[in-house]
Amino acid sequence: MNQKFLVVINISLIFASNVRVETDSLGPVNVPCDKYYGAQTGRATENFKIGDERFSSEFIHALALVKKAAARINHKYKKISDDVAQAIDQVADEVMQGKFDDNFPLVIWQGAGTQTNMNMNEVISNRAIEILGGKIGSKIPVHPNDHVNHGQSTNDVIPSAGQIAVVQMVIYELFPSLNHLKDAFQKKAEEFKDIIKLGRTHLQDAVPLSLGQEFVCFASQLDHALLCIKSALKHCYELPIGGTAIGTGLNTFVNYDIEVVDEIKQMTKLPFVFSPCKAEATSAHDCFVEISAALKVLAVSFSKIVNDIRLLASGPRCGIGELVLPKNEPGSSIMPGKVNPSQADAATMVCAQVIGHDVAVSWVGAHGHLQLNVCGTLMAYNVMKSIRLLSDMMRSFADKAIAGVQPNRERIALHLNNSLMLVTVLVPFIGYDKAAEVALTAWRENKTLREAISELGYMTVEEFDQSIKPEEMTQPSKL
Repeated sequence: MNQKFLVVINISLIFASNVRVETDSLGPVNVPCDKYYGAQTGRATENFKIGDERFSSEFIHALALVKKAAARINHKYKKISDDVAQAIDQVADEVMQGKFDDNFPLVIWQGAGTQTNMNMNEVISNRAIEILGGKIGSKIPVHPNDHVNHGQSTNDVIPSAGQIAVVQMVIYELFPSLNHLKDAFQKKAEEFKDIIKLGRTHLQDAVPLSLGQEFVCFASQLDHALLCIKSALKHCYELPIGGTAIGTGLNTFVNYDIEVVDEIKQMTKLPFVFSPCKAEATSAHDCFVEISAALKVLAVSFSKIVNDIRLLASGPRCGIGELVLPKNEPGSSIMPGKVNPSQADAATMVCAQVIGHDVAVSWVGAHGHLQLNVCGTLMAYNVMKSIRLLSDMMRSFADKAIAGVQPNRERIALHLNNSLMLVTVLVPFIGYDKAAEVALTAWRENKTLREAISELGYMTVEEFDQSIKPEEMTQPSKL
């Protein structure tokens, strides 16, 4: 036999040994032998070669949790047998433990998520078949649709998994990071409470405040963002599972939705409830719109805070220079000794990305059609990405920037003492017009307020010194 022909045969055998043939409703598909997913997943890997955005492990694990809860209720009412239910339960746990994360290769760009739902059904089915001693790919004794997907549709499973993942990420990642940053600001507010500095409006000199008050504002912004997110999170607790294709509950039974959600509630220890209108929940994923908008509020607040700190730390010699940030790394490949506010730079990019995510969520949220919004996968993905980015960034900013920030007391005192806006406190004594004249005279003639008011004859030097006390200008005066 021709040697070249033998080589071709051997190569073919090698390739053949690495795949198995599975079937779906459209026919046979080759899938890798070392993976548990089946035909529909294999087909989708070829049909959706779009980008590299894939669902996070949090979403995949939440999807397995939904399958586990559904299997338990289906078993309770004898819709699936004992051995099948037990095997599905075991595999769902294995998926949630991260054992098969590499078995979920699909990108999010696939519409409503049918392929991802089937990806999970196939992995659970084949692994359960293996556990029960069957042949992988045979769909016997555990069928991906008839058993794993029993009483479910992509249209209620995918949004439910997305909502569970979002809630868990907010509670266990975002809230701790947000509170960590808020605590960092509050600590600095207490540390800096006696440092009186110049305030600024329109980026122009204004009246004094304490540096502590400035940091209290940062903490307060985060506190309000926290309340906004908590409010939006309530809608995410309403799970549409049990609504199946269009929210009517076709192919389920009475109280199936209540019991599945109760299982999810017990497994997660979180207050999930069944959606009071599942048709609304499948046709419009407004819970994702709400939580995304709340995350945008946090991003906007965070960005404002970051920009304030960036401005106050600008310099070090030719900017405002009132704050000194930690020197984390060299800031320039050409300018020796330059150090940049890199944490602020990174936070700005994160906030911009979160705002961009929200734009996409809002746009596709408005483009649901009739009984289904097919873009729920993108909405859930963007919300989860925003949560991850904000969680990581807030913790990094707290630890790498705020924990080590220090006041430049000399610079603060210089700006405060040179400010013309201290004249504001004199308005009750000499009136607005005369106070304005004093400030403008001092500015035009490059004099101090003290010199200008004395020369104009509106106050003696002694009266001025008694009236101008910046530390008393940071709060209302006593009667």
